[in-house]
Amino acid sequence: MDKKLFRSILLIITYAVVLVIVLLRLDLIGLALIWLVRLLRPLIIGFAIAFVLNRPCHFFHRLYDRALSRTPAQGAARGLAVLTSYLVLIAVIVAIFSFVLPKLAESVQIFASNLNGYIANIQSWINQLIAYFHLDTQALDLSNLNDVLKNLLNSVLGFLSDLGPHLLEFTSNLVSIVVTGVLSLVFSIYMLSGQEKLLGQCRRVLRAYVPAKIADPLTDVVHLTGETFTRFVTGQLIEACILGGLCAAGMLFIQPDYAPLIGVIIGASAIIPVAGAYIGAILSALLLVMVSPIKAVIFLVFLVILQQIEGNVIYPKVVGSSIGLPGIWVLAAVTVGGSVLGLVGVVLSVPVASVLYTLLRMDVHRRLDT
Repeated sequence: MDKKLFRSILLIITYAVVLVIVLLRLDLIGLALIWLVRLLRPLIIGFAIAFVLNRPCHFFHRLYDRALSRTPAQGAARGLAVLTSYLVLIAVIVAIFSFVLPKLAESVQIFASNLNGYIANIQSWINQLIAYFHLDTQALDLSNLNDVLKNLLNSVLGFLSDLGPHLLEFTSNLVSIVVTGVLSLVFSIYMLSGQEKLLGQCRRVLRAYVPAKIADPLTDVVHLTGETFTRFVTGQLIEACILGGLCAAGMLFIQPDYAPLIGVIIGASAIIPVAGAYIGAILSALLLVMVSPIKAVIFLVFLVILQQIEGNVIYPKVVGSSIGLPGIWVLAAVTVGGSVLGLVGVVLSVPVASVLYTLLRMDVHRRLDT
């Protein structure tokens, strides 16, 4: 028998056996993957932090390298860039806790204090609708909703008061979170400060153990994946900040006391592709409809206009070109990703689908040109 044919048959049999084992032990493989992710959690979180700060670090590195050129301190440009990136991150977090969260808490307190009035308004609107349409259905009674909410609050307070027996477990989890956070921060600092060295080591290991015909395309795929995820993360964060800020500014003319709360809701939901816009609009409209249905309608009209302006004018100018994935595939990616991994799948499905779409398009062009 020909050696190449024998090798191909042996390879097919090996793949078939491995596939059968994977299908039969899929639950064990899933548990093993979950255990591995938990074990590598500090490294994964550190990589995520370094990935988010990579572009700001490059920006500051170019500034420091240009300013310190032809000086003895030129070698400190990388360290100063890393330090500045973390200082900017800390400043953003402090600003959120100092300015945004107090306003957010104030809006929530206003909503809670006016809850009885909102419930009375809803009851009145329901009764008016039933009377207007001459319905025989008994009016929906919402008078006990406040009691239900109070009972729920009392249950939560009772649960918190019973945390004494579980104090040891709580302390253990807290220590684990702190240790994971510290290790993640250390990993991210090492990744940012020595990324050229780490990337060089990964390339050498890849070329040493993987044939060149596989290593070169794999390197291109990794580079494409990094660029795509960078553009996606940068674009989503900038879009969330712009949309949340503009929405909060517009709410000052619609319902000023809810401006910080609705601005945060719209900005946070904008991070989620496709579905985020609808989620934020529905939640915000439900808050406003209890104050005034007219204001809720005005807000929805304002939000639609704002999203059109932001998506077609501001976002392309600030972020640049999109990730290059047609709308139908974005919707398909979000649907599949949400079904498989939930919210994480919804967020990560779009850049993953963009990478696969780009690779497929490149391969189709290559096959048609040859």
